[in-house]
Amino acid sequence: MTDVVDEALDGSLNGTLGGSHSSHWGAFKGVWQGDTLVVTPHPRDPDPNPIIQNFPSALRHRARIDRPYVRRGWLEGGPGKDDRRGRDEFVAMEWDEVLDLLASELARVRDAHGPGAIFGGSYGWSSAGRFHHAQSQIHRFLNTALGGYVRSVNSYSAGASNVLLPHILGGYDDVTRRNVSWDDIVQYTDIVLAFGGMAAKNSRVASGGISEHTERKAMGQARARGTEFVLVSPQRSDLPREAEAEWIAPAPGTDVALMLGIAHTLVAAGLHDRAFLDSHCVGWSVFEDYLMGRSDGEPKTAAWAAPICGIAASEIEALARRLAGKRVLIVVSHSMQRSEHGEQPVWMGAVLAAMLGQMGLPGGGYNYALGAVANYGKRMNAVPVAALPQGQNAVRDFIPVARISDMLLNPGKPFDYNGQRLTYPDIKLVYWAGGNPFHHHQDINRLRRAFFGLETLVVHEIAWTATARHADIVLPCTMTLEREDIGATPTDQLMIAMHRLAKPFAQARDDYDIFAALAERLGQREAFTEGRSTRDWLRHIYATTQKALATKDLPAPDFDHFWGEGELELPALPADGGILRAFRDDPQGKPLPTPSGKIEIFSKTIAGFGYADCPGHPAWLAPSDVPDEKAPLHLVANQPATRLHSQFDFGGHSDAEKLRGREVMSIHSLDAAARGIKDGDIVRLFNARGACLAAASVTDDIRVGVVRLPTGAWYDPEDAEEDNPLCVHGNPNVLTRDIGTSSLAQGCCGQLTTVQVERFTGNLPPIRTFDPPASVELRMIAGRTKS
Repeated sequence: MTDVVDEALDGSLNGTLGGSHSSHWGAFKGVWQGDTLVVTPHPRDPDPNPIIQNFPSALRHRARIDRPYVRRGWLEGGPGKDDRRGRDEFVAMEWDEVLDLLASELARVRDAHGPGAIFGGSYGWSSAGRFHHAQSQIHRFLNTALGGYVRSVNSYSAGASNVLLPHILGGYDDVTRRNVSWDDIVQYTDIVLAFGGMAAKNSRVASGGISEHTERKAMGQARARGTEFVLVSPQRSDLPREAEAEWIAPAPGTDVALMLGIAHTLVAAGLHDRAFLDSHCVGWSVFEDYLMGRSDGEPKTAAWAAPICGIAASEIEALARRLAGKRVLIVVSHSMQRSEHGEQPVWMGAVLAAMLGQMGLPGGGYNYALGAVANYGKRMNAVPVAALPQGQNAVRDFIPVARISDMLLNPGKPFDYNGQRLTYPDIKLVYWAGGNPFHHHQDINRLRRAFFGLETLVVHEIAWTATARHADIVLPCTMTLEREDIGATPTDQLMIAMHRLAKPFAQARDDYDIFAALAERLGQREAFTEGRSTRDWLRHIYATTQKALATKDLPAPDFDHFWGEGELELPALPADGGILRAFRDDPQGKPLPTPSGKIEIFSKTIAGFGYADCPGHPAWLAPSDVPDEKAPLHLVANQPATRLHSQFDFGGHSDAEKLRGREVMSIHSLDAAARGIKDGDIVRLFNARGACLAAASVTDDIRVGVVRLPTGAWYDPEDAEEDNPLCVHGNPNVLTRDIGTSSLAQGCCGQLTTVQVERFTGNLPPIRTFDPPASVELRMIAGRTKS
């Protein structure tokens, strides 16, 4: 295996083989010991993420794609709708051959239908590097070489909040990144009321990288000073043990009813801050009429909320009274808004913080998604970090990111979004790089049918994900360890030189080199590359930070020095509480960027849209997917702890945490006993949309009537020829619903659904998702293929 090691690694330090690198789950160093890459966390990281241990075994795993492939049916029959996607054989091809073929197909679609028939489907975290960011690479290519593409907006994680927050408080980053700091919590906060929690597994990752994981330490310090943490979640694990949290476990999807019960108790007892509501908010009187039942005849008392959320009225009232007069921080997690009517808990959490008069106070108020990723609650850098510019997109069409199946299945159909009436474009070709929709999208069987309707699907991938298996043209790309880059993010004070630690696997190429070769065939190489090599681009990107440091009279080493040292410490700005603290201190001089300049408890703008599923103030809107006789259990499909999304599911750490090769499902002991399920049993989860297998973990740390199956296990159909095959590996998105959160945001609803669970007693199917698909050798004769 000595060919794994590149003896000419540019990233070698002090004459030794290895170097610094960065990932979304932590900074680290890689050193070769014989034929084994040893990965060591950065020494400054007090709580390193073990996900970095997925790297060594992933480098040369059998799941890696070794060369370009074209689906046999597409090669023989040409572009067009085809239900053989995901079921077909692949034909290995040479790079020049496949690049010529792909360039011709891109030109055909562009010339026949225009760039508005191409969807640039890069959604995913991919590399932490500023240059080899797959989304930036593919978007730059489509813009410069083809004139644009249909894009997606927002994210699967925060689709509802991305749209809602600017209406009621301000920009998304202002409410997440530039808000309450962990230092403030340690010093000032009396009570953290965390709806959905702040799970350590989530805050151990950060887009763009993280050098210090400090959340658990901060919670422990705050708790030692006397901060009380109250966790509102069906899962006890949604706050780390350092918080010593009180656990309140409402029925999934009922948090808004609980919040309303708290709010009513505050108003009825005169414990709300009426002065703050008058001076800093608009629309309180409209919402108060709803809360107290004057507008609809239903007061939202604790007694009203109790049967909805499954929490005793006395417990709701006691919690409300504890909050009054304290420095309280309300946190609402991403998971709260990844469900039907997901805008409502985000909005109601902000209203609750305003009612308590806490908004903008150090360690108090409202911080949406604090704890969701490691770069929230941190200080911002005082100097910028650049990225690869994406160019100008001449196509104006877009979709909310989670509406891809709707778009592909319903071209020309109108849909609502944020006050606009839009139309789904007619997409002929999807080009995907840096993501795996068979992980993050809901109702996978519906997604399969949507992909059948394309003319061409192109995928860059490091490994044979389900997305690659459904593609027509598959191009093998390098993984992060096999290329050079710069790791940096606006909220981490360490810029990392991401040295190349291994040479590319087989025939894999960097995305940049693939796109440059395609751009050349399309006559646009100079526009795409600007005459720069990868190393030239890294120097160009680094220069932005270097110049900013020099302007501040701070040490500004040149690129070669930075690259040799492996890292550079960046200065940080003070944690000033951002726009919410500035607004609190000076509401007239520092208004919020909302239509009124204030906190919008009632939004005239949203009310004017006339959406029945998202009215002008937060409200309890009952979900349509509730437990019944056929699907009596709530399923929580949350983020995994052993990988980021589905990245490196074939890595050693992810694989070691599975049971009998399957993803692990958590179930309460009472629900397990009622079904004859024991710890370690293989179980079948199913509903009207699909079914999957998983391994059972019996626990009392989850609410009765709820099961949890994390996302990220690669989709593995037992029989791909079936329309709704059993996933034998444990992907919960064969079960989840593909609907929008509301007409406002059209966000993802993948967090919650309902299922039945039974003990699996059949012969256990093998796991085949990491095995390459069948391939054949074909040769071209007179323009046709022949075996």
